[in-house]
Amino acid sequence: MRVLITGGAGYIGSTIASACLDAGIDPVILDSLVTGRREFAEGRVFYEGDISDGPLIDKIFAECPDISAVIHCAALIVVPDSVADPIGYYRANVAKSLDFVEHLLRNGCTRMIFSSSASIYQAGDDHTVTEESPLAPQSPYARTKAVCEGMFADIAAGRPIRILSLRYFNPVGADPLMRTGLQLRRPSHALGKMIEAYEEGVPFQITGTGYPTADGTGIRDYIHVWDLAEAHVAALRRFDSLEADVINLGTGSGTTVRELVEAFNRVADRPIEAVEAPRPPRRRGRRLHPQRPRPRAARLADPLLLGGRHQTLTPMGCPPPHPPPLTRKGRRGREAGPKHRPGSDRAGALTRGVSRRGCRSGVRGWRCRPRRSRTSWSPGRRAEPSP
Repeated sequence: MRVLITGGAGYIGSTIASACLDAGIDPVILDSLVTGRREFAEGRVFYEGDISDGPLIDKIFAECPDISAVIHCAALIVVPDSVADPIGYYRANVAKSLDFVEHLLRNGCTRMIFSSSASIYQAGDDHTVTEESPLAPQSPYARTKAVCEGMFADIAAGRPIRILSLRYFNPVGADPLMRTGLQLRRPSHALGKMIEAYEEGVPFQITGTGYPTADGTGIRDYIHVWDLAEAHVAALRRFDSLEADVINLGTGSGTTVRELVEAFNRVADRPIEAVEAPRPPRRRGRRLHPQRPRPRAARLADPLLLGGRHQTLTPMGCPPPHPPPLTRKGRRGREAGPKHRPGSDRAGALTRGVSRRGCRSGVRGWRCRPRRSRTSWSPGRRAEPSP
């Protein structure tokens, strides 16, 4: 089996390519290297260029006629940048994706997996989300993802192509074999800031401690990027049998900032100090936070946040810490159907996430919103790593 991965030299795309190789699937990489890294494509079939370049797409399919599916990860994803340059984001994420699908249709490709985002959801009255929740993206970046999903649905309804959207929560970590990882030396998310504090020997600043959570700090659903990648492999293998067109990828379990610091210190050879700091000015955007799964929600991937994978804390090019060995505690998923039976596979079988109605396939999530209720968490900008 051969698959074309757009954005395959980026953080998530390159990790998906590694998971494909390990599963016996031959990845073909297409990346403009605007944010990707050339070394992440070394040893793989690689085409440098833009997804809207029709002649290039035609050349790829002419030289690799056995491509049977596409994983579309190429996108710009930084929320503040999308606020400053919405035209650029709509051009890169929406207009070029439309051109790309047209090129796929011309070359007879009928299967595509789209990298989408949980930031497009509107939370319900109970502050949870499922694949059926209404959409209300709050940033230009999130709106480009929602527009793409609607656009793809319209195209799939009238043309011979099927498009599966996988909505990510918060990927962290790296390829366990350290073949690829974050392409940014100074990532802006919490784990990146902890790594930066570790390297520079300075305290890690916790901004915001007044949230109605167990320890007062913000909370997110972190999914290990390798689990995310293996979910794509599972989606490829079972693409034709899946009934759902949208699937959430998360763990269904939230982790607070202080819990993340504690997990980091358990695997690092030198613990970091955490200090409270004033909150930065609020920016546009929001993030969703999954709660623990309810009986009808199926978990698609295990958390695998830090335990047993301490080497993936380190960005590419930095020496890994030397922690004591850990024993990872697995969590069990649920089977779809009227009687839920726990599964045991690590990445989670996507078919477990599809009910007989084909609409209950992912985790629920909590949306941050300032309330006095003990079951709500405070708002903030949802930042994602580059695909």
